[in-house]
Amino acid sequence: MAQVTQHQGKLNAEGKRFALVVSRYNEFFSSRLLGGAEDCLLRHGAAEQDLEVFRVPGSFEIPLVAHKVAQSGRFDAVVCLGAVLRGQTTHFDFVAGECAKGVARVNLETGVPTIFGVITTETIEQAVDRSGARAGNRGAEAALAAIEMANLLEDITSC
Repeated sequence: MAQVTQHQGKLNAEGKRFALVVSRYNEFFSSRLLGGAEDCLLRHGAAEQDLEVFRVPGSFEIPLVAHKVAQSGRFDAVVCLGAVLRGQTTHFDFVAGECAKGVARVNLETGVPTIFGVITTETIEQAVDRSGARAGNRGAEAALAAIEMANLLEDITSC
């Protein structure tokens, strides 16, 4: 019986370039997500000069800038970071939903791994937890996904 060929991205960021698109809105949380992502990328071998941060006003604006940097051909992956907290209106649903759909479209339209590291929470406490307290740091998790996907796509194109 033949052995099945399996492909999986490695967690080595050495030699890879990463764009980090970060919302300034809810800066307290997004700055913690950014710190987690940068730390993760550096710990996995990325060089500081291979990381570029692009700041946008809010999470709704993330997909446009992510699309532009992905199209530039300068990056192996794009990490999108922000925080959308539910308020007393339906604004949360529009911002969170459109941001997620936009990031997904960037993936498919550009072929550059574009990772959704935007936390969407019901409460401030949940946002604190997901941006570095009890529930880990979703920015670091998004960075790990970016490293893995960049390596997996490189593996696919070299087959």
